[in-house]
Amino acid sequence: MSNLRIFAMNHKKISSLHINNMCSSKIRASLKRLRLHVLLGRNYSSLPGIVSLELLREGLIGNDIKSLHSIINPPIAKIRNIGIMAHIDAGKTTTTERILYYSGYTRSLGDVDDGDTVTDFMAQERERGITIQSAAVTFDWKGYRINLIDTPGHVDFTLEVERCLRVLDGAVAVFDASAGVEAQTLTVWRQADKHKIPRICFLNKMDKIGASFNYAVESIREKLKAKPLLLQLPIGEGKTFKGVVDVVSKEKLLWNPNSDDGKDFERKPLLEMSDPELLKEITEARNALIEQVADLDDEFADLVLGEFSENFDLLPAEKLQTAVHRVTLAQTAVPVLCGSALKNKGVQPLLDAITMYLPSPEERNYEFLERISRLLLPFADHHVEIPSLTAGNIALTVGLKHTATGDTIVSSKSSALAACRRAEREGEKKHRQNSEAERLLLAGVEIPEPVFFCTIEPPSMAKQPDLDHALKCLQREDPSLKVKLDPDSGQTILCGMGELHIEIIHDRIKREYGLETYLGPLQVAYRETILNSVRATDTLDRTLGDRRHLVTVELEAKSLETSSLLPVIEYAASVAEDLSQASREAIENGLHSACLQGPLLGFPIQDVAITLHSLVIHPGTSTTMISACVSRCLQKALKKADKQILEPLMNLEVTMTRDYLSPVLADLAQRRGNIQEIQTRQDNKVIIGFVPLAEIMGYSTVLRTLTSGSATFALELSNYQAMNPQDQSTLLSQRSGLS
Repeated sequence: MSNLRIFAMNHKKISSLHINNMCSSKIRASLKRLRLHVLLGRNYSSLPGIVSLELLREGLIGNDIKSLHSIINPPIAKIRNIGIMAHIDAGKTTTTERILYYSGYTRSLGDVDDGDTVTDFMAQERERGITIQSAAVTFDWKGYRINLIDTPGHVDFTLEVERCLRVLDGAVAVFDASAGVEAQTLTVWRQADKHKIPRICFLNKMDKIGASFNYAVESIREKLKAKPLLLQLPIGEGKTFKGVVDVVSKEKLLWNPNSDDGKDFERKPLLEMSDPELLKEITEARNALIEQVADLDDEFADLVLGEFSENFDLLPAEKLQTAVHRVTLAQTAVPVLCGSALKNKGVQPLLDAITMYLPSPEERNYEFLERISRLLLPFADHHVEIPSLTAGNIALTVGLKHTATGDTIVSSKSSALAACRRAEREGEKKHRQNSEAERLLLAGVEIPEPVFFCTIEPPSMAKQPDLDHALKCLQREDPSLKVKLDPDSGQTILCGMGELHIEIIHDRIKREYGLETYLGPLQVAYRETILNSVRATDTLDRTLGDRRHLVTVELEAKSLETSSLLPVIEYAASVAEDLSQASREAIENGLHSACLQGPLLGFPIQDVAITLHSLVIHPGTSTTMISACVSRCLQKALKKADKQILEPLMNLEVTMTRDYLSPVLADLAQRRGNIQEIQTRQDNKVIIGFVPLAEIMGYSTVLRTLTSGSATFALELSNYQAMNPQDQSTLLSQRSGLS
C-alpha cells in the first residue's frame, strides 16, 4: 500500500507547495490498480488520461486529434476545481453520480441506496448510504477539465469539508427544495465564506412532494444572507416537475419522460404563440435579473444604461452571462439553478453553469506552486500515473510518510525563504515579526475540539503496537480524531466528534487493519472552570547533584467572563521587569499543563485568568523546575476555588410531520432541551433549540421509534454551559461510584 496525498497547484510561481491530506484513505490502494486497462467494479467510460493515453498512441480520440499534453494539462482557463457541499441527504452524491454519467466518466447510473456510486466506495459509506470522506474525480465537459470533490454532509465529518474547501476554486451548494436551508447547510456555507469560495446553488429534489422553488430561494435569502440570482425557473413542482426554463436565454428545457437516463431532452426558445404566459413570466424574471446584476456590477450597469436601457430583450445572453460570472467571483450574489438529480433532470445545465460561472484557478488568488516527482490523477478509488502537471490542477502524490493536513511542503529552506521575502516585497503577505516569520506558511485547518471519548483496547497486549500504528495512520488522515493515554490506568483514549465518527473509526480499524478492538462506554468530554478568585503560594526546593533548584511562586486565579479555552496569563509589573524569555516560556508551559486536568473530574480547565504576583528564582534553577513549581501552585489554587462543571450544549434541529410534534417535544423536555423556535416548512414542523450532549446519546434510535422512522435531526456544537447544581451533583456521584 502506498500513502497518497492530494494537492492543488496554482498559477503563482513561487517555490512552495501546499499539500492537503484529503481523501488519503480513500485513494490509498495498491499501485497495481494504476495499470491503464484494468478498472475494477463499476463500468467506466474512457477517462481523461487513462484509455485516452492508449488511443493517443494511435493519434486519434473519436474524430478529433488531441495531444497528450492537452489531455493531461489543459489550458488553465479551461480548468474548474469545484466541491459539492450540502446538508446530509440533500442529494450531493446522487448529483455527483449524474454529473459523472453525463460527462461520460461512467456508463451506468450509480445509486446511493444500491451502494454502487463512484465517490462513496468505502464499505462504511455504502452500508449507511452517506458520505464519510471526500473523494476526488477528474473528468471533462465540453472542452473543460473539471476536478470535482464530493464532500460529507454529516456534522461528525465537518473537517472533511473544511480541508476540501482550502484547495477548491468554487463550490456547488446542493439544497433539498422541500427543506431549503438546513442546519448543516449553514455550517458548510460559513466554511465557504471563511475561505472566500465563489459558489452556485442547485435546488435539488424538485420532483419531491412538498418541493417549493420560492420557499427554497427565500430561505437562501433569509438564512444565508445571500443574494440569489435566479438563472432558471422550474416547470412544475413535485410530481408535475418536468423541466426548467433558462431565464438568461429564454429557452425551456424539457426532459423526455420515456428516457431512462435523462440524456434525451430538448431545448426550445419560448414563443409568444405557444407559451404566452410562460414567456411573459420569464421576460419579467429576466428583466429583474438584469436589474439585480446591474446593481452589483458597475461595468454591466454602464452597458445596460448605455446601449440597452430602452429594451432589455436586446441584451445578448453572452453579456449577461459574463456579468453573472463577475458577480459570482466577487461573491456579491449566488446563481441559482434547479432540477432533480435522482430523476435525471437539470444536471447538464448545472455542468454548463459550473464552466460558465465558477472561476478558473487563474481567477483565484493563491500563492503556491512546486514540482514533485511522482504524480497521479484521481478518479475516486482509481488513479493513473501522469508524467507532469501544470498549474491549476488537483492531483495526488505518493510516499509522503510524515506529512499531515495543513502542512506546507517546500523544495528547500532557501527557496521558501526567497519566496517569503519576495512576497513581502510585493506586499502580497504580512508576517508576524518573530524568529519564525521568514518561513512561508500557508493557512492551516482549524480543527474542532472533540466532544466524545471512550477507551479502546486491543484483543491482547501483543497487538497494542498494531493498534498504535493504526491510530497513528488514522489521525494523519483525520486530524479531528484525537488519541491520548490515560496517565492513571494506562488505557488508550479515543476522542471524536460524535457517535458516528467513533463508530466509523472502530469499524475501519477492523476492516483496514484487521484488528478486533474493544470500545469502552461512550462518554461526554466535559470542561471545568472556577467561579471566584483564589490565591496560592508554593515553593519548590530541590538539590540534584551539586546544584540547588529553588523557586517560590505566588499567583492568583480568577474566572473570566468571556469564553477562552486557554488560560489568560498576566504578570505583575514587578515580575515582568526582570523575567527572561526562557523563564516566561517555562511559566506558561507549567500553567498550561496544570489546566489540562481540573480538580473535579480531571477535565480541562477553561475560562480562567491567571496573574503571577511574585516569582523568586534561585540562580542556576532549571526551567523544568520553574514549570513544575508554577504548575503545582496553580493546581493548589484551583483546588481551593469554587468549581463548576461545563457541559457541551448542542444546536438541535428536528424535522418531522405535524402528527409527531407533541411526542417529540415531550421527549426533548425530558432531555433538558431548550426549545427556541418551531418552524413550519411546507407540510413539516421543524424544532430548533438546544440540548445537552449527554442527553442526546442514542437519540437517533429513540426518534426513529417515536416518529415511525419519518423524522430527521441535525446536531452541531454550540458552546459549553455551566451545569445546574443538581445535575452537577448527580454527575459527580456517578463518577465517584456513589450512585
